[in-house]
Amino acid sequence: MRNPVSNFHRTLLLSAMCGLASIASAAPPAALPFTLPPLVQPASKEHHPGKVVWADLVTPNVPAAKTFYGGLFGWTFKDISTGARDYSVAMAGSDPVAGIIERAAHQGAPRQPNWLTFISVKDVGRAQKVVLAHGGKVLSSPRNYPQRGRQAVFADPQGAVFAVLQSSGGDPRDELADPGEWIWSSLLSHDAEAEAAFYQDIFGYEVFDPADEEGASHLVLATDNYARASANTLPADAHGLPPHWLNFIRVLSAKDVAAKAESLGGRVLVQPHPDRHGGMTAVIADPAGAPFGLLEWTQADSKEVAQ
Repeated sequence: MRNPVSNFHRTLLLSAMCGLASIASAAPPAALPFTLPPLVQPASKEHHPGKVVWADLVTPNVPAAKTFYGGLFGWTFKDISTGARDYSVAMAGSDPVAGIIERAAHQGAPRQPNWLTFISVKDVGRAQKVVLAHGGKVLSSPRNYPQRGRQAVFADPQGAVFAVLQSSGGDPRDELADPGEWIWSSLLSHDAEAEAAFYQDIFGYEVFDPADEEGASHLVLATDNYARASANTLPADAHGLPPHWLNFIRVLSAKDVAAKAESLGGRVLVQPHPDRHGGMTAVIADPAGAPFGLLEWTQADSKEVAQ
């Protein structure tokens, strides 16, 4: 098993994540009866299975979410008329980076607003077969969307919810995310090794073990010699915290953005602190409670893995 290069930015928040009382994985939105924007324009021929290429925020209040994320990251928004519920595409400059879909909150409901992670896949149908063969669940059956491609939503064997996307127009290029764009995703679960094997079967990941000196499993998932995400073991004392994906947005200063998030009505779940590389990271909840991470990343850092 090859090791990542020494300056690979290994994000691990397991000890700090103990401060999260309860985060339930996002339930998938109902099938969307409207056209979604392509991932990239103009269309590309690039396809990067295993890469996180999109995220949808499921929230009870789209206008409030737009105010928060627009104020925090400078995102602008393009609304799409659905006839049934609000959906808005978040833009980082001229690039679409996320969707925001409204789902009414119900009193006593076990799930809370959350971000749904979309991972590029070669074949959605094959992915569904692998999910079912391993004991996972299909939460939203495969469906084609004009301009976007084919996608589906699953729960892995430990219950973490994720989506797959077979893009018809190609995936975003492998290049450093700009501030305000997604840069990393971490899967936190009860058994990181089993989860890594599951996702490896779907996406063809190479799995690297950085030899965590703290004793908790932290496995890097890579394709095309490029680190895509990590599988991490939840702390033993993280009572009530279910397996889930946590996505990170690149920022220039985690401390400044965390303070700004609080001024906009969000909460700091994990205070800014250095990770192993030396950059700062934090975990935030938006005003509705949806969690996401902040991550500093310098131009000198690399996500390429050693040959």
